[in-house]
Amino acid sequence: MPTALIDGIKTNYEVIGNGPPLLMYAPAGFDATLDKWKTQGVYARIKLLDHLPKKYRCIVFDRRETGQSGGRVERITWAHYVAQGKGLLEHLDFRRAHLMGGCMGCCPVLAFGVAHPEMVMSMILYWPVGGAKYRIGTHKRFADHLAYIEQHGLAGVVSLVMQEGKPFNAEPRGGPWASVIRNDRAFADAYANLDLGKYKQLVTDMCRTLFDRDTSPGAEPEDMLKLDIPALVIPGRDASHATSAARYLEECLPRSEYWDVLPEGQTEQTAPARLLEFLQKVTL
Repeated sequence: MPTALIDGIKTNYEVIGNGPPLLMYAPAGFDATLDKWKTQGVYARIKLLDHLPKKYRCIVFDRRETGQSGGRVERITWAHYVAQGKGLLEHLDFRRAHLMGGCMGCCPVLAFGVAHPEMVMSMILYWPVGGAKYRIGTHKRFADHLAYIEQHGLAGVVSLVMQEGKPFNAEPRGGPWASVIRNDRAFADAYANLDLGKYKQLVTDMCRTLFDRDTSPGAEPEDMLKLDIPALVIPGRDASHATSAARYLEECLPRSEYWDVLPEGQTEQTAPARLLEFLQKVTL
């Protein structure tokens, strides 16, 4: 599988199909690997990658700090995820693209649209994360990691990750860099020797600034209200994907369409057809 070096960090990616480019930020929170479009929850059911590549060049990738992509210990913001996607488009020589996000992948899509509207042909926001339960749960995940390093140190995190082999989503104690620790011995050795106090502050700040609201994070409403980008919003309905978060994006995005269909009605027969209808309309 090809890789690209973006801002000094390896990005693992794949291009599937032909047609106008569609950059796809994967679902699954802090385990947003390209395979999740085929294996994760609703996406396994609706099989988008069996349908969208017939009309579009789907660019899927492991988000930084997940899967086979690399990472760097820093206070990650939505802008860092934007930079990865933008760098990948530039690597592939695309000046503009449709953007799609699933789950937490909706957040960098929104941030991308605000930061680089000239590059974004449209946005598809599938099951945007958000809601009070999501914020509370995510903050607890970071708190569990901080509590673990308080007791065991960063060398203890490395030992745990090497033993368990699980990403941050599956084992909060391993932290946001668990996948890189598991895959890169040199990174793991450097991580174990970081200044503990500075690291704890970095993680605290990262959680606070990424997940700072009880609705869908990623971009400020004042900025979204100025966007002139067609958007399709598809709602989820559970503790991590509150329907209120999808309605919030519908309200904030002036050119949004809202697919008012409950998750059980989102099937392989209905969902790909709705997305292709939207993409065809905004591509013309």
